[in-house]
Amino acid sequence: MTRRSVTAHYPDVQPELPPRSRGVIALFEENCTVCMLCARECPDWCIYIDSHKETVPPTAPGGRERSRNVLDRFAIDFSLCMYCGICIEVCPFDALFWSPEFEYAETDIHELTHERDKLREWMWTVPEPPALDPAAEEPKEIAAARKTADKLAAAEQAQRAEQSEQPGQREQPEPPGQSGQADAARDQAPGPREGDA
Repeated sequence: MTRRSVTAHYPDVQPELPPRSRGVIALFEENCTVCMLCARECPDWCIYIDSHKETVPPTAPGGRERSRNVLDRFAIDFSLCMYCGICIEVCPFDALFWSPEFEYAETDIHELTHERDKLREWMWTVPEPPALDPAAEEPKEIAAARKTADKLAAAEQAQRAEQSEQPGQREQPEPPGQSGQADAARDQAPGPREGDA
């Protein structure tokens, strides 16, 4: 109550941004396959992508040539973008990320269309993903993989236990021909047989 309030002046003192802040969209160009999902799903149509097909020679002798898409242009018009994040969520290859960078004001609205070079620069400002809450439920995919791995480990352990219990107790197979001779000798021997009762 007796302290004076302190005002932090913005340009001199940078604000502490909360985690998962939505600043700008950063592009990790190496992961982009030009699938166009981000541009198609964008409600503002503010993502512009140009590409061409390139033929890749076969990697093995006798193989066939393959074609792949090559990214020529990837631009986002931040004067149209409403920062909904649909493009980031829909990208199956993790090529788009939220960057906390927010200082990109321009005097001309046309300069708010940022090309892939600028989007790549912002990629290095993307923070590490936050750690999962220790009390949170484990993702279903990881739980299923862990369950399968536990079953395989239990089966291997049971198999090892069986092998360690019976190292010398394995029945030795009789050499071929000797089992037939033993049966014939048993049939010729006098006395009661197992089948006689």
